[in-house]
Formats: sequence, structure tokens, C-alpha cells
Amino acid sequence: MEIAVLRAGMQTTVQDLGRRGRLAEGVPVGGAADAFALRVANLLVGNPEDAPALEITLIGPELEFGEAACVAVCGARFDQVPPWRPVRVEAGGRIRFGRRLQGCRAYLSISGGFDVEPVMGGRGTLLSAGIGGFQGRALRDGDVLRSVPSKRQLSGHWSIDERMLPPYSSEPTVRVMPGANAHEFGEALFSGRYAVTARSSRMGIRLDGPKLVRSGGDDLVSTAVAPGTIQVPPDGDPIVLIADAQTLGGYPRVAHAASVDFPLLAQLAPGDGVRFSRTTVGEAHAMARAGEHRIALLRQGLAEKIRLL
Repeated sequence: MEIAVLRAGMQTTVQDLGRRGRLAEGVPVGGAADAFALRVANLLVGNPEDAPALEITLIGPELEFGEAACVAVCGARFDQVPPWRPVRVEAGGRIRFGRRLQGCRAYLSISGGFDVEPVMGGRGTLLSAGIGGFQGRALRDGDVLRSVPSKRQLSGHWSIDERMLPPYSSEPTVRVMPGANAHEFGEALFSGRYAVTARSSRMGIRLDGPKLVRSGGDDLVSTAVAPGTIQVPPDGDPIVLIADAQTLGGYPRVAHAASVDFPLLAQLAPGDGVRFSRTTVGEAHAMARAGEHRIALLRQGLAEKIRLL
């Protein structure tokens, strides 16, 4: 089936769950910035959780469907699309997103998934390298996407219980563990609110707030970083690395965010705020297990609502 891109939106890319196991080769993990939202969107239409979907940033696209399809939109909320539930679109039907209400990134899945070729083990778009997804770039007006034929059908009209969602907010508190250089920055990271700046991207969320001043002055050797690492450049304004983070960095590492709170970071838009609180590695592991348990419950519940044709 063909899906015509009438308007591409601000930055709409094809994303999956990333390229694992290639950091040593200098290849970022990439994939959906909010992996939770992408996984749920896929589950809602009967796809594997890692099927490629559209990541929609701040301003949504307008899409026209050549055939009837089942879609779901999860993550950021827009006023013209119902969130966190499957929706049937008829042949020739269009989806318009309208005004953004909350969050930064929405994920649109289609039953069967989008038909894109894997590159280096992933189907997501890595914009910095121009690979993956749809021609290695964000969508443009006039593009035509294709989806894989689906053998699944949904029954009834329903949505998921939103109590299972992460505590999305425009002012979240994100839990972090100490980084390798935490002892050089004292308590400043936890001393107040940080505002998200317009310079943020899929590589990192740039923050403006209490300055982080390093007590040590020795030069640092570049070392491994990953999504969740919080770096401190010379200006003292921290950067929280997210999906497309580079694999090496020379800035001090003050902290690392717990993976369970990655969705909260992914949904921060310019002007939003964030605070940080301490957690431990053991607590972060326990929270991650609890999050996977919630996904497993959803997966089990949806098995009764989605069947093979």
C-alpha cells in the first residue's frame, strides 16, 4: 500500500528500535527517541514491537492512504488524532495532526509496518550519516511511503489504560545516577530547574539553568558515551544525550539518566523544563524491570483483540 506525504511536518522520519551492538564501530544506537511510545504504537496495530514507524516532531505531517489501514499514534498529543488507540483509516482517507497539545515526538505505526530496507541491522533513519529509513533523510512534501501488507485484524473499539504510561510532563523530574566526573561538580545539577533550549536535537537535549562548574582542571581523554549520558561543556550548560548520541565524547560526564525515564526526556520540547533527582543502579534496574512488566501485560491483553486473518 502507498501512503502519500502531502505535507511532511517539521521533522518526520522513519524509526525503529535502533542499531544495537555497533557502538564500537562508531555507529550510534539511534532509533526512536521515545522507544516506549513506538513499541506501544506497534503493539496496538499488531506489529512486532521493533517494526519501523514514523517519528513526528513538533509539527505533524498530512498523509493520504491509498488503501484502508489500521494506524495508531502514541507519544506527543495533537488535537486532531486520538492517542494511544488503534484507528481505522479508509482508502483515500487522510490524517492531519493539527495543533500540538503536549510533548515533542509522536509515533505513527501502520499495521504491517513501513516497507524500508535494513541498513547495518536497523531500519531507522540516522540523519547525521544519511542512512536508513526513507532515503536516509526526513520526509519531504510529495514523498510516497509503502507499507507491508498486514495479515492482522483488530476487533472492537477500545484504547489502553493510560495509567500504564510513563508520567509524561512538560516539567518532569528525571532520575539519574552519578557519572564518572560527578564528584567534580558538587550538587549544582540537583539545585533547580533547567529549561530546554531550541538548540536541542535527536543527538542531545541542551539545557539552560544552574551552571555546572567543574572543580578539576585536567584535560579529559575522549571516552564512551551513550543515550542518557549528561555531559558538561565548558559553558556549564549540561547536555543530555539521547537517541542519536555520538559514541565518544570529551566533555565531563556528570550523570547518566535511568533508562525508564528516557521517554520523559524524549518528549521535552523547547521551553519545557526538567529537574534531576538521584537514584542508584540497583533502583534503575528495578524500575526497568517494572516497565518491561507493564509492556508484557499490555502485550498479553492485546493478544485477545488482534487476530490473524
